Amino acid sequence: MTQKIAIITGASRGLGRNMAQHLAAHGVDILFTYRTQKDEADSLINDLAATGRKAVALQLDTGETSRFPAFADQVRDALKAHWGRDDFDFLINNAGMALYAPFAEVTEAQFDGVIDVHFKGVVFLTQKLLPLMRDGGRIVNISSGLARFSYPGSSIYGATKAAIDALTRYLAVELGPRRITANVIAPGAIETDFGNGNVRDNKELNAAIASRTPLGRVGLPDDIGGAVAMLLSDEAGWINGQRIEVSGGIHA
Repeated sequence: MTQKIAIITGASRGLGRNMAQHLAAHGVDILFTYRTQKDEADSLINDLAATGRKAVALQLDTGETSRFPAFADQVRDALKAHWGRDDFDFLINNAGMALYAPFAEVTEAQFDGVIDVHFKGVVFLTQKLLPLMRDGGRIVNISSGLARFSYPGSSIYGATKAAIDALTRYLAVELGPRRITANVIAPGAIETDFGNGNVRDNKELNAAIASRTPLGRVGLPDDIGGAVAMLLSDEAGWINGQRIEVSGGIHA
């Protein structure tokens, strides 16, 4: 049986790292990107190697679309060098950045930064990597609960994630002839270092979110990594064009 390979953007830390760990535990090898955290990328490679899984890290800023053609060439070379293959199985568009700003104060530079990473980058990186994805592969885009419910200060971030939700439905339709599925995982508030660790470290905020969540707590990285692994399992192959919110039922 051919070894499955997942490409995960932004996996040196946070949710991406947890996704890589969960997929590796399910027997998937990992090719992942990091922006600046090379030490953390190297430590993830070592962690996964200790479990018997192969991992390769490539540096990439997913907001710099001009680099994508060269990056696709790097991916092609890495697949051949490390796996003897010319294709891969799964793409998880995870890399991201936070933006907390009142709508009336959002600058054009802030807007462009969020759009470049969370939407434009996803569009054109997926486009460049599609020729390398095997027929029957799967795409998972990472959205946010903030595309469904609204909190002050998250207007641009939430709107961009809503665009990802819509894009994913179109990918599911247009890539159907290649039997490639496309789905969204939309996390709620999660205890990570995302957004300077605000949800994790601010006890008042953490408690407030937990009080609004039917399951009575804030999400943990394992909640998201596990959901991604589930969605990429053999048993989930008929799920397509769906938005799966992993938020403990907040604002249900």
